[in-house]
Amino acid sequence: MKASPLLSACLLLLWACTAQPTSEHQHTNALIHESSPYLLQHAHNPVDWHPWGEEALKKAQQEDKLLIISIGYSACHWCHVMEEESFEDTTIARIMNENFIPIKIDREERPDVDDVYMTACQMASDGSCGWPLNAFAMPDGRPVWAGTYYPKGQWKNILNYFIELYEKDWEKLDDYADRLTEGIQLDARPRPPAEEEALFTAEELAGVVDNFLTGIDFKKGGQLGAPKFPTPRNYEFLLQYHHLTSNEKALEAVTVTLDNMANGGIYDHLGGGFARYSTDAEWKAPHFEKMLYDNAQLVSLYSKAWQVTKKEQYREVVFETLDFIGREMTAPEGAFYSSLDADSEGKEGRFYTWQKSEIDSILADERLSAVFCDFYQVKTRGNWERTNILYRKENNEKILTEYNISLNELQQLLRIARQKLFESRSHRIRPGLDDKALTSWNALMLQAYLDAYRAFRKPTFLASALKNGRFIVANMLERDGRLARNYKDGRASINAFLDDYAFTIHAFISLYEITFDETWLRRAESLTQYVLTHFRDEETGFFFYTSGLDPPLIARKMETEDNVIPSSNSAMARALHRLGTLLYNREYLEPATRMLGSMASRFTATAQPHFFSNWCSLYAEEAFPYYEIAIVGPGFPELRDGLIAHYLPNAVFLGGPDEGGLELLKGKLQEGETFVYVCRNNVCKLPVRSVEEAVSLIFTRLRYEDGR
Repeated sequence: MKASPLLSACLLLLWACTAQPTSEHQHTNALIHESSPYLLQHAHNPVDWHPWGEEALKKAQQEDKLLIISIGYSACHWCHVMEEESFEDTTIARIMNENFIPIKIDREERPDVDDVYMTACQMASDGSCGWPLNAFAMPDGRPVWAGTYYPKGQWKNILNYFIELYEKDWEKLDDYADRLTEGIQLDARPRPPAEEEALFTAEELAGVVDNFLTGIDFKKGGQLGAPKFPTPRNYEFLLQYHHLTSNEKALEAVTVTLDNMANGGIYDHLGGGFARYSTDAEWKAPHFEKMLYDNAQLVSLYSKAWQVTKKEQYREVVFETLDFIGREMTAPEGAFYSSLDADSEGKEGRFYTWQKSEIDSILADERLSAVFCDFYQVKTRGNWERTNILYRKENNEKILTEYNISLNELQQLLRIARQKLFESRSHRIRPGLDDKALTSWNALMLQAYLDAYRAFRKPTFLASALKNGRFIVANMLERDGRLARNYKDGRASINAFLDDYAFTIHAFISLYEITFDETWLRRAESLTQYVLTHFRDEETGFFFYTSGLDPPLIARKMETEDNVIPSSNSAMARALHRLGTLLYNREYLEPATRMLGSMASRFTATAQPHFFSNWCSLYAEEAFPYYEIAIVGPGFPELRDGLIAHYLPNAVFLGGPDEGGLELLKGKLQEGETFVYVCRNNVCKLPVRSVEEAVSLIFTRLRYEDGR
């Protein structure tokens, strides 16, 4: 039977619909099944990317192909540039697909893999190493060479070089891979602890601080030169040292850095929060991505610096940054997202920069715009790459005189202008959000909220910290005591690394100190026991970055040098020290002391101790008096809150309405009374009833025992 014209038309239309691709993308690779926003950004590249894992390594060995291991992260500007130039180019993709097994890795999800191949880059490459990190490796994963970003033409030449070398001189590559792998396996492995007990002295630490201070830019803050990274841990140590010794130069190093950062373009003057680093020596021109770990540590640092200095600008920075975190970096369930991209609309910094004409139009008031532009250094032709970054100079008096206004009027005008510009900016295309939650970074942000609560006593800060702590317990903590590293789209994944445990232990200890809820302390102890079982190296007494349950890499690395984030071993050593002090447990205190003894010679004998600043803080806790402050009785909340509001880095806090389950609280409850006990090694002074008496006693003992 002959089909009717109408039926034929319908069948033709149905065929046309079903015959078309169901996806708008021309290419899709194996990354489409991943959860990482960074990996998903590459899921439609013509490059046949594989996620890291046994399947990709097995495929390389079966097909006898070199690996290309390309590592980056969502907020990385040059990662995006190399993707657009090379990984979206079909000619480059064909070369990579036919001759290599390409693997793409999110360094934030897999810092263990990143560390192996970054070390290979540092050993094998004459150039600087960074991200994107592109490593060539034998089919079994042994690296032969690694570098960073390359323009398309240069990348094509590199690909062809390794294709030819693998075909014509395989033995040479194999031999070099053996030697490079051996070097990676030996890299940064600490020496075993000395048999004799180490001595930690205030005199030796003073020499370390002198070396620390020689590298400080006392005009603009931070380390001398450019680029400038915040490295908050460095200034936390110097603030701690000032507290212990009254060294004014150490405090100046902190305040000059925090002042200039808060005034600079690295700080978002409209929305709060800090960019990752400044490309220049004056904190003016940032690399615009915002990372959770930077902002977390900076909130902690500014909160503590406010406790010492009471500078109002430090308070503003904390409140504005936490507003930013709550508004843009917090999930409904209490998790914290990882980062915001540097780029939007295809341009770095577009979301944060301004033309003067835009500002004039939005503010719609000539005088208001003039005041704002003078205050934030906005120029008609731009102050950076033909646009304007908002940053401040100490020019208040000049502006007050020029516009004949009071300081209060200036502050009011600036508030009005900032709010209008912030509202206008909110309608721009936003930078990309990396919405995965990493356990270690979440723990840093949890700690930041607690440090801000200590300083400013704002209940919402504590509420956010508790919500995040409960999120970690509910979503990242398994029944066997194991943590997960990553949380995305309702699912936890990847076995956690040492920094995940160490920072979470610190955060849970801090939750105990602020709430006196022993549940948090017991959780910290349980995580510590897990680390001692699954991460510890019995030969050196240090901890591997990966659990013994993880599939092995070509090297099982140990992280000992502090950087933008404290090293996982220094963080774990300090966690053992804090927990051992609170629980009066030598099983935790002694390993921390031995680890410090093994590391001390590395930073007491170097001109660059800033790579060991967290170890320096532990050294200070050993060289100077370190106190247990017990608060017991029905009136404990008021005394606890009053004491933790003071900057007391050389103390741990414990207590509650009764003696609870802690050894250090036994015998301290007096019926109907609330007392504060200032103790050291469980030897206590006579109890006192007020915050002022306790603080005075701490400072008196500190000066007496230090010989001052």
